Amino acid sequence: MALFEYFPNYIWNLSIAIAAESGGQLGEIIDMCQPIRDAAGAGADAGTPEFMARWVEMADKLIGLADEDERAGHAFSASNKLERATLYLITAERMQGHGTPGRKETYAKALNAFERSTRLGKLNRERVEIPLENGTMPALFTRPPGEGAKPAVVYCNGLDSCKELLYWSWLPDALARRGISTLCVDQPGSGEALRLQNLPVDPHSESWASKAVDWLERQAGVDPGRIGMTGISLGGHFAPRAVAFEPRFASGAVWGANHNWAEVQQKRLRREGENPVPHYWAHVMWAFGAKDMDDFHAKSADMHLNGVMERIKVPFLITHGEKDRQIALDYAHQSFDQLANSPRRELKIFTNREGGVEHVGADNMSFGRDYIADWFADTLGGQTA
Repeated sequence: MALFEYFPNYIWNLSIAIAAESGGQLGEIIDMCQPIRDAAGAGADAGTPEFMARWVEMADKLIGLADEDERAGHAFSASNKLERATLYLITAERMQGHGTPGRKETYAKALNAFERSTRLGKLNRERVEIPLENGTMPALFTRPPGEGAKPAVVYCNGLDSCKELLYWSWLPDALARRGISTLCVDQPGSGEALRLQNLPVDPHSESWASKAVDWLERQAGVDPGRIGMTGISLGGHFAPRAVAFEPRFASGAVWGANHNWAEVQQKRLRREGENPVPHYWAHVMWAFGAKDMDDFHAKSADMHLNGVMERIKVPFLITHGEKDRQIALDYAHQSFDQLANSPRRELKIFTNREGGVEHVGADNMSFGRDYIADWFADTLGGQTA
């Protein structure tokens, strides 16, 4: 199993993989990528405006086709096209440097298309806003079928994802089949919280994760004694910390370990490992609200889980891809070894035998998705059959 290597650099290929795993159509992806293949050869940063132009062009076409469907009364077909349009817009926006002309407009168009798709398709997701000490945390709430109070999972972003991409990882769908609700959050430093409210990363994830638990406890269909927490990519730092310091979480898991992100930044300065997005250092300074590199490193200096994993006293799962090019496999072992007080700990490394070997399973997310969903069904009292 391997990442589809269409372009000559990892970051652009990662965007294709994300789009394909999130529901993009292969023919549309090829049509968008063929005209810009040469641009990728200049490096991950140089051709990103051209990348956005081609992907926005496809999204605009799909929005136009969706408009025709809606006028004809074919709401479900319109919704399907709007889903892909949103995905392509978010992928295009994610590739741009902070302040790039057209980035804000592209993101606004994506949010509009996503809302229309939800409404026209009658999709199982509700946009909610969770109060924080400063501002709000926008989120998507997906419910399982059936009556009564059921388990729920808080699902957080990494450095450069958003709640829509969390939804399109299809983990909320997998959890709903198992009788578990999912709350996909744009925590500070990600998605709407960063782009529309200028809320920077809060490394002390328990502060915003606790607010998510407060909100879930007020929902009639949620059992407050069966709430879990997971995160993807840099969420592999946020989720364990939240579970360690918020005693109301009953179980936890990570989709990609991230034991010592501060150390990873020093490695990236030495060009060790791959970056997740173009314009990387500009992105992290924007996400952290840092005025310069020294300020960024100061704000992220304590982002490690040494002395934190030992505080986790509930079941906890760590997953990692064997060939992760962003976060070394050794960090998964470090996190697992320090889970000394968890009554049920597990380390799952995805290998070539099944797939999901790249960062957060970018080559094949199905295995991580099912494994994590089954973990929460087993530890929170869901169903697996």
